[in-house]
Amino acid sequence: MTWTDVDDPIVVVPVGSCEQHGPHLPLHTDRIVATALADDLAVRRKDCVVAPPITISASGEHGGFPGTLSIGTDVMAEVIVEIARSAGTWAGRIVFVNGHGGNAAAMQRANAVFEHERRDVLIWWPQEPGADPHAGHTETSLMLVLAPDEVRLERREAGPIPPMAELVRHGVRELSPNGVLGDPSRASTEAGAAIFRRLSDQLEIAVADWVP
Repeated sequence: MTWTDVDDPIVVVPVGSCEQHGPHLPLHTDRIVATALADDLAVRRKDCVVAPPITISASGEHGGFPGTLSIGTDVMAEVIVEIARSAGTWAGRIVFVNGHGGNAAAMQRANAVFEHERRDVLIWWPQEPGADPHAGHTETSLMLVLAPDEVRLERREAGPIPPMAELVRHGVRELSPNGVLGDPSRASTEAGAAIFRRLSDQLEIAVADWVP
């Protein structure tokens, strides 16, 4: 697109990460999922345009694994705020499609700023009942649909699902040496397609409820 092609749209920003996803999934898994959901929303709603994704975010809990890059919660919150302020000079509404749970604190901080500044910003992330936390059945199934060539099924390994408080206190590396929090052994394309449809429907409904 050129700037003359953009006419007061809803700007949809995919938010990913660059972090380990076990021995079998690529470092950009969250970016792939978030971008696919954003692209699907733009197909469903003609008033949406998809921005370039945020590819490095707050991934401190995955520190110590080769390949993981993090800008931390404070910087991540500022990035979200400044992107919304920038887009807000020409777009009426901004949606952040967050594919990484580790961004929750940054998103909450940014949302408080948006409420104070009375900005029309929606922060959304997937809600899948029964999903395992990281690189398990849920993410592996999604990746088998969205980027099957990047899934190394022969390397699949299960990992523990520790309490969230333990993850926050110790980080992933100490609790799961292989980086997996869940069990990818049951992952399938059929499950991934069903999960993606549910998440896409959730996002479409959330945007429809938000837009007058």
